Amino acid sequence: MWGAERLDDMAFIESVLRDCVDASGATLLHIHLHHFTENNGVSGVAVLAESHISIHSWPEHGYAAMDVFMCGETEPHRAVEVLRAAFRPERFEIGEHRRGMMA
Repeated sequence: MWGAERLDDMAFIESVLRDCVDASGATLLHIHLHHFTENNGVSGVAVLAESHISIHSWPEHGYAAMDVFMCGETEPHRAVEVLRAAFRPERFEIGEHRRGMMA
């Protein structure tokens, strides 16, 4: 995400991750987030029974990299839409990689 908002707000990020889990039908095990002191960016992960959602943000650049990894009967694209709505990026790029699938 480029030109995104609230990338230094850890409480907001935790809330958004919880919303992603709910929207996708995943099972949350725990969330761990921390601030980087030099830029107040946030790095962390929501650990799921079905895998994880991670974030690493650079608020001074309005940039965040996130991974949404899920398996089973979840709907990861719903989590992506929650992220887009919450952080309101000017630019949003998605790369989809099907892990463990034979071509």
